Amino acid sequence: MYLATLAVLGAALLLFAILGLRAGRADSPLDDYVTARNSQRGTTLGLSFLASGMGAWILFAPPEVGAFVGPVALAGYAIGSALPFIVLALCGPAIRRRLPAGRSIGEFAAERFGTGMRRYVALLSVLYMACFLAAELSAIGGITALLSPLAGSVAIVAVALTTLAYTAWGGLRASLVTDRWQALLLGVLLVLVAGAVLGDLPALPAGAAMPSVPAGEALNVAVTLVIAVTAANLFHQGYWQRVWAARDGAALGRGAVLGGVTTVLVVAVVGGLGILAAMSGADLGEPPMPFFALLGAAPAWLTLLVLVLAVTLVASSVDTLQNGIASLLVGEGEALSRHGVSLAAARWLTLALMVPAVLVALQGYSVLRLFLIADLLCATAVVPVLMGLWARMSAPAAAAGAVAGLVGAILPDWIARGSLGDALLAASFPGGETTLAPFAGALVASSAVALLVALARPHPAWQAG
Repeated sequence: MYLATLAVLGAALLLFAILGLRAGRADSPLDDYVTARNSQRGTTLGLSFLASGMGAWILFAPPEVGAFVGPVALAGYAIGSALPFIVLALCGPAIRRRLPAGRSIGEFAAERFGTGMRRYVALLSVLYMACFLAAELSAIGGITALLSPLAGSVAIVAVALTTLAYTAWGGLRASLVTDRWQALLLGVLLVLVAGAVLGDLPALPAGAAMPSVPAGEALNVAVTLVIAVTAANLFHQGYWQRVWAARDGAALGRGAVLGGVTTVLVVAVVGGLGILAAMSGADLGEPPMPFFALLGAAPAWLTLLVLVLAVTLVASSVDTLQNGIASLLVGEGEALSRHGVSLAAARWLTLALMVPAVLVALQGYSVLRLFLIADLLCATAVVPVLMGLWARMSAPAAAAGAVAGLVGAILPDWIARGSLGDALLAASFPGGETTLAPFAGALVASSAVALLVALARPHPAWQAG
């Protein structure tokens, strides 16, 4: 089993490396390296959105939500995972028209609101993507150790080095090419794994019931997930790179819709397996992992198939994150440096950013709490930034909205608990559990204050008109 695991995982990673390296160009201009500007069709973008957004998290979070909260919350998770693509379809073409040479949402924030807001948006983006990167590498290590005799650290280093090889060389084009194949492989593997699991599933016990909680609680979880996932993913630089990589606005719209629909289907299928695991009466484990509970008596070939699925999921998200963080830092470096950033520097930057992510992943830390904090910080600023598409929106309004979002994140629990300290603790998610109050407070406060200040102090260009 040890040699078989090495051979299968090695073959999958070698395939991704070959595809990615072939897409690279030694003399690629820096702009093409980080944006592949105006080059991609809708279908390619749709598959890339699917592959970039999918990670090993789908084998953990949706099944757990389905198993313990039920289909309503699972529907919220699926919608929340797809909603960022729909927002990109609606807002992306307008942002492209306003900033045709742009590369990131931070540059849009700078053009509308100035350098201060750009720096804040860049900080949120890097924080979120760094958490995502460490989480994905940690996940592949855990899955490998769980399903095979191979040490998890071997899988972490192998995935990191392989994806780094082709993203550092080929930039965004390498990520787009591998995404297309990884999305297709993901679909085939998911169908095979789900079919095999369902085929081996024992008859459900008499009286087996669909997992559910009271409707209000399920709705609470669903809304929380929609806000958290949508807000955070709108600060994912990998997605914004694809806004400018699209051949035109129509291609972006088609790609975003395709990515959103397929994402809903994938999350629903994997989450549905979690529901079946709960209904079957299987031991879900501690900590609970409903998807893997279904593999308790799985044959060796199915375990290997799941490992390839996990590696495909992780590689498809990690290469996007590597290139996205490097792209964002290149843009910030160009803004700070009169001489700009060279292609060689961009490649070395891609290499350097992986070191801390791999070190964190090798420790086996749980990054869930940090992930939730990053999601909440994104929720405090996402609406004020996107309101930049409104002509009346001003820099003071955006800044006031972002500050109000920070206050709103703690205000509901401050009022409910009567203690600022307890409210700050609750907003840091000490138990790693998603709660609606901080997310709803951040979203409502940031939106309301940004709107009110914009009405009171509109953008000078709007006043002149």
